Amino acid sequence: MQIILVSRHWRTARTIAIMPRHVLLAATGFIALVLATSMLLSWLSVHWRLPLVENLVQSLQQQESRRIQDYVSNNLQLMATRLGELQGKVMQLDSLGQRIAGLAGGKPVAAPAQAPAALAGEGGPFLPVNLTADELQREIERLATAVDDRAADLEALEFQLLEKRVRDRLLPTMLPVKATQLGSPFGVRADPIVGVQARHEGIDFVAPVGAKVVAAADGVVLSAEFHPEFGNMVDIDHGDGLTSRYAHLSRIDVTPGRLLKRGEKIGLVGTTGRSTGPHLHFEVRMLGVAQNPALFLRQNSEFAQFAQR
Repeated sequence: MQIILVSRHWRTARTIAIMPRHVLLAATGFIALVLATSMLLSWLSVHWRLPLVENLVQSLQQQESRRIQDYVSNNLQLMATRLGELQGKVMQLDSLGQRIAGLAGGKPVAAPAQAPAALAGEGGPFLPVNLTADELQREIERLATAVDDRAADLEALEFQLLEKRVRDRLLPTMLPVKATQLGSPFGVRADPIVGVQARHEGIDFVAPVGAKVVAAADGVVLSAEFHPEFGNMVDIDHGDGLTSRYAHLSRIDVTPGRLLKRGEKIGLVGTTGRSTGPHLHFEVRMLGVAQNPALFLRQNSEFAQFAQR
């Protein structure tokens, strides 16, 4: 770009050529002048404590201080809220653990240690203590650890409940038939045919012919066949050497190897084999040794009511 200068004092016009580097130098010089002026004003304000600049600096400092205080206050409020939530969660987990432990029949979850109660009376106004950020953080970490501990305790209780549920389903505690009355109990009795003392290794349930007979617990059918003395007979394996026997059936509805659920039908009451009338002969054996079925059936409230008739 060229600029032409004309004056009456000059004999000829003068031409000035402005190149890009000239513009860059001028801009650089202007920026340097602004920075130098700013530095000079800052130095003067600090050295001579100019009121206008000092007030401006104080105002900026106060704004920054308020912003930091608001930030810290908000964070403390959030931490206090989180602390309250964790305290409530720990109390809920403790209460839930106690209830589940009662249902599982196991040892209750240990509650957090409490300070011993004072011998003398206590009271007075409630004056909450304002915790610092570090104290709040430590308390939050302590409660978070407590929540993790309670969760681990509940997982252990869950395993106990599952174990109890499996154990209950594998124990022959369900009444195998809706009987009208109990017949011969477990133990020594007078043989109904010969009339002399003999061992009776089960319990007899008096029921009409055709009454449904069900499995007393989950298991696998060991045998389903006719026996000269037990008549139509079904043996069920419940695991760990525990078996149950259902004898004198009029009909067998299962086959060996079949998986059975607790309460599933296995046949009908009859009077087959060595029998004097329709009934179900029920046995429980552990490793082949006869056990009193009443020890298992007493865990069923229905049997307890039935046995009192």
